[in-house]
Amino acid sequence: MPSRATTILTVLSVLITGRVMAFDIEAHRGGRALLPENTLPAFANALSMGVDTLELDVGVTADSEVVVSHERGLNPDLARSAGRTYIAPPGTPFVKLRLDEVRTYDVGQIRPDSAYAKQFPDQRAVPGTRIPTLSELFALVRKSGNSRVRLNIETKIDPNHPDETLDPQAFVAKLLGLIDAETFSDRVMIQSFDWRTLQLVQQQAPKIPTVYLTLQRGTGQTVVLDKATNWTAGFSPADHVSSLPRTIKAAGGAVWSPYFGDVTSALVAEAHELGLRVVVWTVNKREDMARMMELGVDGIISDRPDLLREVAGEKGIVLPAGTPIAP
Repeated sequence: MPSRATTILTVLSVLITGRVMAFDIEAHRGGRALLPENTLPAFANALSMGVDTLELDVGVTADSEVVVSHERGLNPDLARSAGRTYIAPPGTPFVKLRLDEVRTYDVGQIRPDSAYAKQFPDQRAVPGTRIPTLSELFALVRKSGNSRVRLNIETKIDPNHPDETLDPQAFVAKLLGLIDAETFSDRVMIQSFDWRTLQLVQQQAPKIPTVYLTLQRGTGQTVVLDKATNWTAGFSPADHVSSLPRTIKAAGGAVWSPYFGDVTSALVAEAHELGLRVVVWTVNKREDMARMMELGVDGIISDRPDLLREVAGEKGIVLPAGTPIAP
């Protein structure tokens, strides 16, 4: 039998949209606890096990190629040169590298002595893996035959480091142009902490859902409730009764994607009343996954899509079918 939270979620989806919308199981960076992040092996693994959405990040190279990477440049904890030596920090931004230069680096194994390696000790290394292009990921999805899976694409732009990427206008134009050329416009969402890019997507491709990422704690916080920040494109929660859901609704968003530690049942209910879906990041523990589902969130982004499938199944959520594919 479905859990009470699942039943409530289904009813809310019908009331808000007029149709049943599935709970969204998202593989964060392809499922980086299992295989190297943002790589074709990781995405192939996620497609094979069955997820609703592949979550990923993109940047743009000096020769205008859209590449899949969480960092704005080469990651010293991942990138090894042809001599099998990990690069020195901080790592060259993609905007200063051509694609053929990016291709020379192996990102198939975490630097063994790094904090990242300690975070994901069970990740299976795949030596020889290269940073893929977004076009290559689209090709993999087509090859899998999975016509249902969606892609949640994050624009990796930091307003505090404008020299490390294209400007928002050029970045969005390149990304949307590629999505259109690959005829994937009806299967993507665009997410970002930098709301400037989401505003541009809404203007240029209004049918593509925009996902507003937020973080309210720590030194990396992107939003506060009493003013606009560099990340929020001029939108201030103070102008919307200090409510993030109301601010995102005013900004034109379709989805609110907060850090899961910032979420309460009241905030989820408020977002649903406004017609927003709530997809939380990044949830890797069984008890946290269960708690988020009980709060009524619409989806979870996780480094452990395998565990997320287990918990969702226990809650009576219908699981997406896998489409076995090799990278």
